[in-house]
This record gives sequence, C-alpha cells and structure tokens, in this order.
Amino acid sequence: MYTTVNEDGVLNNYATEPKMYYAEYPAIWEQRRYVIQGLFATLIVTALVLVGISVS
Repeated sequence: MYTTVNEDGVLNNYATEPKMYYAEYPAIWEQRRYVIQGLFATLIVTALVLVGISVS
C-alpha cells in the first residue's frame, strides 16, 4: 500500500492498482451459451409481465 503524508500530518493511503489485461473475444460455444441465457431471461421477464397484467 502506498501512503503519503500531507503538511498537516494527515495520512493518505492508496490501494495498489491491479495489472490491466484485455478481454478476449468469446468462443463460439460461449456465444451460444449467451444466446440461450438471453432467451431464458426473456422468457422469465415475459412470464412475469403476463402474470402481473393478469393479476391486476
């Protein structure tokens, strides 16, 4: 941890920054999984909206 002291004696602590890295483009099987997750989420949201409309 990096610490500095100003002229009033107040300590300032700075966290160490993690090493940066670039994200990799998802593989074809990961892309398919994202599509399936999106369809499943859309199905759940649509079902909740329809239940909410039918109850009210």
